[in-house]
Amino acid sequence: MPIEVWTWPTPNGHKVHIALEELGLPYTVVPVNIGAGEQFKPDFLAITPNHRIPAIVDPDGPGGKPLTLFESGAILIYLAEKTGRLLPADGAGRYRALEWLMFQMGGVGPMFGQYGHFHTYAPEDVPYAKARYAKEVGRLHRVLDKRLGEAEWLAGEVYSIADIATFPWIRNPARRNIDLAEFPNLQRWHDAIAARPAVQRGVQVLAENQRVGAMSDKEREVLFGNTQFQAR
Repeated sequence: MPIEVWTWPTPNGHKVHIALEELGLPYTVVPVNIGAGEQFKPDFLAITPNHRIPAIVDPDGPGGKPLTLFESGAILIYLAEKTGRLLPADGAGRYRALEWLMFQMGGVGPMFGQYGHFHTYAPEDVPYAKARYAKEVGRLHRVLDKRLGEAEWLAGEVYSIADIATFPWIRNPARRNIDLAEFPNLQRWHDAIAARPAVQRGVQVLAENQRVGAMSDKEREVLFGNTQFQAR
């Protein structure tokens, strides 16, 4: 039976879409329109207590029993271990992949997200926040560029879930006022991943639902207002 993927076309959603495509696992997509507040519906909250996409339901989980799982990093590790691919089984290579996966989870994702919020969505101009997160986004690009000058992939010689987790955040650099040409090693890595057929399929999942233009007042309230803090 296919894995259910409760998701939306965001960088965190794309991580899981890409991994499933790379691994060739059958899956069905359950759209969760986060701008419309569908992440607060009881059926989604039954899967994840954190009302954030993505989440999965694997009917054939450990021991043949169904498994629900939230948090994109945990999902990537699970899928890699389920198939024995995209994560070295042991040794230093495994920890290097996990190291760079955690770098994305704890650094790239949150900091890029804060940049996007204060530069694009905040209802008021906060120069300090805009400058802080712009500098941090630049610094994280330099860290990645340095690493990719030392190795072909983030974990070393093999493409892994660390690369899959990071790539959706590096896409569309103009949104962060970044010119990838200034980071040649990162540019090389980005282009190599973007050319992979599985990646191209993964980023097209629900692509027709990506918002174009300004955010509506309703979307702003759902995503950044009191609604998310009142949800149970």
